[in-house]
Amino acid sequence: MISRIDQGELKRRVALAAVDAVVPSLGTGAIVGVGTGSTTNHFIDALAKLKDRFEAAVSSSIASAERLAAHGVRVIDLNDAETIAVYVDGADEVEPGGALIKGGGGAHTREKIVAAAAERFICIVDESKEVDTLGVFGVPVEVVPMARRSVAGRLRALGGEVRERAGFVTDNGNAVLDLHGLTVADPDALEAQVNNLAGVVENGIFAANRPDLVLVGTPEGVRELVP
Repeated sequence: MISRIDQGELKRRVALAAVDAVVPSLGTGAIVGVGTGSTTNHFIDALAKLKDRFEAAVSSSIASAERLAAHGVRVIDLNDAETIAVYVDGADEVEPGGALIKGGGGAHTREKIVAAAAERFICIVDESKEVDTLGVFGVPVEVVPMARRSVAGRLRALGGEVRERAGFVTDNGNAVLDLHGLTVADPDALEAQVNNLAGVVENGIFAANRPDLVLVGTPEGVRELVP
């Protein structure tokens, strides 16, 4: 079992490795996409030291945008970016084929949008996030508020347990339902199936657009997984 202190250090190390991986994409006019979460926060802190080597950043959440701005990094809207050279973000689970579950912080819709817009997608995790099959963490589902009850019923019909994040509102103004108790043997199929439910904005399975590179922080060093 990884202690909290050890896990924090692994997050810091893999974030530093991600900065090294991003450096070749930096340069005049380069836009860097930045995700959300505790591991990504370490990446933001390290990336900020190179802020003079890229044009701006696009963030997937208000919290990350504020952290970037506090470091003096220029943050722009995705609609104002011609291209995004590289997007770096964490994950709640990653399986050997590179499919992810994200959304522990409820930002998975924006994260998926920015990741899809980027030329390269790098995922950074510590080894505690590696699983053989997705599903232990649960699948976050962002839902339009008026559809919360109907979507919850349809999610239960898939065989899982649905838990609403009481009092939680996404940056998009929506609710989040967490689907637990499913073994996600076919992440591509479940991602599409859940997204086809009327009222669902986006779910936290990243299978249709998997990362180009996963960096895994371990006590022995940072390991690379290329899906």
